[in-house]
Amino acid sequence: MRVPQMCQIVCKISVGEKEGKVLKEKIEDEYRVNMILDNLPLVVPIQRVDQEGAYFYQHGFHVGAKGQYSGSKDEKYFIHNHLSFTVKYHRDAQRDVSRIVAFEVKPYSVKHEYGQWNDKKTHLTTCDPNAKRIITSSDSPLEVEAGKDIVFTYDVDFKESDIKWASRWDSYLLMTDDQIHWFSIVNSLMIVLFLSGMVAMIMLRTLYRDISKYNQLETQEEAQEETGWKLVHGDVFRPPANSDWLCVYVGTGVQFFGMMLVTMVFAVLGFLSPSNRGGLMTAMLLLWVFMGLLAGYSSSRLYKLFKGSEWKNIALRTAFTFPGSVFTVFFFLNILIWGQKSSGAVPFTTMFALVLLWFGISVPLVFVGSYLGFKKPAIEDPVKTNKIPRQVPEQAWYMNSIFSILIGGILPFGAVFIELFFILTSIWLHQFYYIFGFLFLVFLILIVTCAEISIVLCYFQLCSEDYLWWWRSYLTSGSSALYLFLYATFYFYTKLEITKFVSAILYFGYMLIASYAFFALTGTIGFYACLMFTRLIYSSVKIE
Repeated sequence: MRVPQMCQIVCKISVGEKEGKVLKEKIEDEYRVNMILDNLPLVVPIQRVDQEGAYFYQHGFHVGAKGQYSGSKDEKYFIHNHLSFTVKYHRDAQRDVSRIVAFEVKPYSVKHEYGQWNDKKTHLTTCDPNAKRIITSSDSPLEVEAGKDIVFTYDVDFKESDIKWASRWDSYLLMTDDQIHWFSIVNSLMIVLFLSGMVAMIMLRTLYRDISKYNQLETQEEAQEETGWKLVHGDVFRPPANSDWLCVYVGTGVQFFGMMLVTMVFAVLGFLSPSNRGGLMTAMLLLWVFMGLLAGYSSSRLYKLFKGSEWKNIALRTAFTFPGSVFTVFFFLNILIWGQKSSGAVPFTTMFALVLLWFGISVPLVFVGSYLGFKKPAIEDPVKTNKIPRQVPEQAWYMNSIFSILIGGILPFGAVFIELFFILTSIWLHQFYYIFGFLFLVFLILIVTCAEISIVLCYFQLCSEDYLWWWRSYLTSGSSALYLFLYATFYFYTKLEITKFVSAILYFGYMLIASYAFFALTGTIGFYACLMFTRLIYSSVKIE
């Protein structure tokens, strides 16, 4: 600590045909080397174009670089074999201790020259602190060639810094462009205001007028000539087709919603610091497991509303449908990574721990939740359901179920897609994502947007005497997941330079899991909004 080192030799290796090929591949694919010192990741400071003296951090340094010798057009591969480390520390004068607050590196490619090789005591003529010859550039770079030697060297320099140890992560998490996040929030709020206006108009003007008109009509002979949404009062709470699966997906959505909400609150309050690597993922997994209680409860409550009696069947499906399909995709992707001998593969022990969490905690909690939910008395419908289902009249083209479902997904997606860009960038381009304040705002906007678009389209649907709203309310906001996946595909082709087949499969596999989860989350929000809306409007009308 605090002892500068210059031109330290690490080792010398000989490059064979195989090693040379591997190194060239890694340089071509822009692989980076990552290191950690005192829990701080190694970064390369890069000068920002827009601000003088300002830097942004690139995580890890590239294995090497491609380039040409002057006067030649042939692409050559050069390896970064000299690392110039800068360790910044903060001195605590009272206790006379120094703490590390930054870990930076500048990589260079240097063709080292020396006389006799004597392991670490070798005297390098290219890097000699006694002769004031230190490396500050890659003027004579080292090309990767079979049969040649590579000498690895490093410098360490210690610099005192004003940054206190408690705020050492701030420079890592510095937001380079917070303006675009504010733009995204404003853009999303415009969508919300527009939808809120529509909902308010429907609720106040149309519904108020409709309800008062319907209630007055009862005193007149015109009561027989009912129109609009009141016509379907005898069918609106008729259980839908495949109601079991609707219960399962609503339960899954509630589980996901609970997990997201609690994670976000913890993250906003600063409990999930990036200095605790993997903390966010661990928190999400544990919360998911414990939220099984809510999943079981909400799915069996809805199941009882549909006059179901086999609550154990629903609990079983809720516990296994979503986690089972996600685990299958995840396991398949992991086998592919294992096949590539990558260190990114999840070890077998971790896989086993995940299965234990699922079967040992999540599944029993889903059953407990289902039991509690089913024990409670069923939710009463505000109006009676007729014995014979009413025929749904021919619908206009724009009220076609597929068309309105696809239209419904655009606005919730529009509310989140700018933030989505940053999340994708942080996941796939190795940057820290630490703007949970913005993310929480966007999450709240997403909830409101999903609820409002579902209510608006549900109202139009009931007005055109189509009472099959249960599944449609779920799919209307849930279809935003389709746009999420399409956007991920667009992002893949425009922003990422992935050429390997396995890497592409990994990307689409993970994005499929994310879209599936987003579908459950947004669909459930839309469904509950419509359920409350229909119960509200039909309970305020007098029906003989």
